[in-house]
Amino acid sequence: MARPPRIRRIDSPPRFQSFKPVGVPRRGLARIELTVDEYEAIRLVDYMDFDHAGAAEHMGVSRPTFTRIVDRARRKVAEALVEGELLTIRGGAFDFVTTRHRCRTCGEEERRAGAAEPDPCPDCGSEDVEDVSERYRSEEEGWRR
Repeated sequence: MARPPRIRRIDSPPRFQSFKPVGVPRRGLARIELTVDEYEAIRLVDYMDFDHAGAAEHMGVSRPTFTRIVDRARRKVAEALVEGELLTIRGGAFDFVTTRHRCRTCGEEERRAGAAEPDPCPDCGSEDVEDVSERYRSEEEGWRR
């Protein structure tokens, strides 16, 4: 039996949960799920220009593990682009370094270190503020916090 995966360190929740081709309804699309750690691997290497060793250290995994993660992620993104499929970001073994809170009333977003409880919105004062990071956890992974 394989050991459970090491918890990966993720800077903050992605800003968007899914991407799809324009003009095609969601219900008609095949779905590809990119895990949060796969998203972070692409962000670090292809967007932030980290090398594999630096990105692996940043996420708290070995360099060979990081290479496997980023290779899987790139294949999934390529398939979604070429085949015109719905790409969703969710699940995996991870913890966020910072969380993102969003006001449901005015849409204001705020990032915070750690898993702090949402405060009232600094813009409109609404108490209806959600912790966006919880959207990315799968139900079976709810125990990881």
